[in-house]
Amino acid sequence: MHEKGIMDSLMQKIFRVAEREGATRVTCVSVWLGALSHMSKEHFQEHFDIAAENTMAQDAFLEIEESSDLTHPQAQAILLKSIEVDS
Repeated sequence: MHEKGIMDSLMQKIFRVAEREGATRVTCVSVWLGALSHMSKEHFQEHFDIAAENTMAQDAFLEIEESSDLTHPQAQAILLKSIEVDS
């Protein structure tokens, strides 16, 4: 369930930005996965698809960057880099 909490928090951030921009749809989400985040690209995609189902982010394209740097200060983090929306 750790992943669900992470994804819920991420989706809240995405929706706040989209609402602030007056968006009707989220078209692209860019994230950075730290080397110690315990999420692969495939795992993240799977959880994102579930969380986005029946929301303005459904079918959004994901740009996922995976870090392999175990010493990076954010190595345990999943960071939202950017989102693109349609108004």
